[in-house]
Amino acid sequence: MKTQPAVLAVPPQPEDHRQGPAHARLTLIEYGDFESPACRAAAPVVRMLRERYPTHLQVIYRHFPSELEHAHAVLAAEAAEAAAAQGKFWEMHDALFRHAARLGPKDLHRYAVEIGVDPVRYTAEMDDHIYLQKVREHIDGARRSHLGAAPAFFLGGVHQDTAAGMGRLIDSVGEAVARER
Repeated sequence: MKTQPAVLAVPPQPEDHRQGPAHARLTLIEYGDFESPACRAAAPVVRMLRERYPTHLQVIYRHFPSELEHAHAVLAAEAAEAAAAQGKFWEMHDALFRHAARLGPKDLHRYAVEIGVDPVRYTAEMDDHIYLQKVREHIDGARRSHLGAAPAFFLGGVHQDTAAGMGRLIDSVGEAVARER
């Protein structure tokens, strides 16, 4: 049985979580899972690419938690969205990857408080799961893009194969930046 290649089904959206200049000519979209060891290992590479190409690259993060493999991944994605509602998505993103082995509800609450979100609002939103639908929409977009697991990357809408490591992604971004100069 032949599998379909990954094709970005959901182009960049205004509500996406972004880092980098809005006018950047290159966009790297990551579908990730805060509880995944592979995603945690990829995070420093993505940070390095942002630092290496600060005017050329914009990074978008979308959720693709593996509910079957990672018991807390969906809840962690919801926590990131609750932090995003208070302007703290990237702070929570970094905290979740720093503490990927401890993502239970009490841990998530502690990280939210540490990054400075309103704990009462955070608790109410998490109790009501008001961001679960957004997380599910990201998962649906990943599946419609024919992704099997996180991390998964698209550069300029083209899937980047990182199965053998992040080296190919680093090279692809460097080559794309060189073409843009």
